[in-house]
Amino acid sequence: MRVLLTGGGGFLGGAIAERLVARGHSVRSFSRGRYPALDALGVSHVRGDLADREAVIAAAKGCDAVVHTAAKAGVWGDYDEYRRANLDGTRNVLAACRAHQVPKLVYTSTPSVVHHRGGTRGGDESLPYTTDPDVSAYVSTKARAEREVLEANGPQLSVVALRPHLIWGPGDPHLVPRMIARARRGRIVLPGGGRELVDTVYVDNAADAHLNALERVGPGAACAGRPYFISNGEPVPMREIVTRILEAGGIEDPKVVPIPRRAAHAMGAVLERAFTLARTDREPPLTRFVAEVLTTPHWFDIGAARRDLEWAPQVSIAEGLERLRQSLSLEAASRA
Repeated sequence: MRVLLTGGGGFLGGAIAERLVARGHSVRSFSRGRYPALDALGVSHVRGDLADREAVIAAAKGCDAVVHTAAKAGVWGDYDEYRRANLDGTRNVLAACRAHQVPKLVYTSTPSVVHHRGGTRGGDESLPYTTDPDVSAYVSTKARAEREVLEANGPQLSVVALRPHLIWGPGDPHLVPRMIARARRGRIVLPGGGRELVDTVYVDNAADAHLNALERVGPGAACAGRPYFISNGEPVPMREIVTRILEAGGIEDPKVVPIPRRAAHAMGAVLERAFTLARTDREPPLTRFVAEVLTTPHWFDIGAARRDLEWAPQVSIAEGLERLRQSLSLEAASRA
């Protein structure tokens, strides 16, 4: 297939690009920049902004499918910026599919679209969309975008939405390096002590899920018009996954400092107010939403993805951590 991949230069997007090329698909990446790793794979580039409808429509010309991973992520910032990237951008992708009669769309969503206070223990895709007024602009715009994607499913366009939870692995430019940097500065603060169980997903497993969805979605397919939770299926306490990732980064016996749940929520509210009054673009170290997420369980039933996508995580957390350790060791050696 000729596949348009939005966000091909990102962490997940890059892993998906590798697999698409390996399976013989022709890949065109739509993103703001140009990435040498994609050049090495033979991926073609189209540079542009998701909010530019004409640019997105032009990029989809001649394609047989779209994998839409690009998004503005984060827990803080101007709502309109998130809306332009996550909601308007997704609407433009849908418009591009319609304009060029592209028959397949795989959309990368997030489990947070069904966030509710108190967390989730083994929840499945029947969970309703969030109505929590304290969710971030990222979550609210992704929830609206996912709904519109699924509503677009029909005879001319078959869609599927995937909800990977806490993607990590070698090459992660966000979660892993931030955790290691904070630990090296002295300590990691965990609201609630990190006792609650959470799901995560190794990046290769998340990428494989997108390939399986792409190859299986179509008119009348079991997955058409449906969302799916994607994880390793190995929920562990947040403190455990944090310490094991830090240990893979060479930080033995990392200092993890617990903060009581109520204190974390109060601190998040104070920081939100302070950063709003300061009119700064910097992200607060804690918000009410982050405090809520970190002090409640978040793990999901991936049975539907196993059944309809014929997908299962192939890399365990233990194996993924060993791969991460080896990758971080090579990076450290190259800098030495």
